[in-house]
Amino acid sequence: MAETMLYIKNMVCDRCIMSVKQILDKQGIPWSCVELGRARVNVDSSQIDTDLLDADLKAIGFELIRDKNELLVEGVKNLIVEYIHHHEGESLKINYSDYLSGALNVEYTKISSVFSKMEGVTIEKYIILQKIERVKELVSYGELNFSEIAFKLNYSSVAHLSRQFKTITGMTLSQYKSGAIKQRQTLDKV
Repeated sequence: MAETMLYIKNMVCDRCIMSVKQILDKQGIPWSCVELGRARVNVDSSQIDTDLLDADLKAIGFELIRDKNELLVEGVKNLIVEYIHHHEGESLKINYSDYLSGALNVEYTKISSVFSKMEGVTIEKYIILQKIERVKELVSYGELNFSEIAFKLNYSSVAHLSRQFKTITGMTLSQYKSGAIKQRQTLDKV
């Protein structure tokens, strides 16, 4: 049986996976696995109307990836989002350059260069933006105090987290907690 791997931009959560599965089912494309950023389908690529599939994906905020550099950037984003937003109960104490180059099997200098060129932001800045969105999420839940959030997201101190949060958002953690919670962004917009 032929298999094709489709790469899909802007998938950041379980609902995204569910939505892509629904589109594949609607188009009668049998799939064996759908994960963040990709879907393994059980047909040869010549049997897929990629223009129709791309149109249906674009209608809900996704897009087929056809360029190798775009594929690399999307892989970086998916790995960072997955690690920061979906590693519950773990501290985020990792070396991102080693993590990304190991997971993507590409030298970090190439990953960094392509990412910065295509996104207009460094990987380090993207990681900070994702961590700040995670901080907003954790603050809005109200289950952890600022010290616990700082520890969970591998900040050296609450002061470091607070400075970075204020730099990115323009407000303090306390100001955010007391009423500015509506300012969260969807992860694909970060």
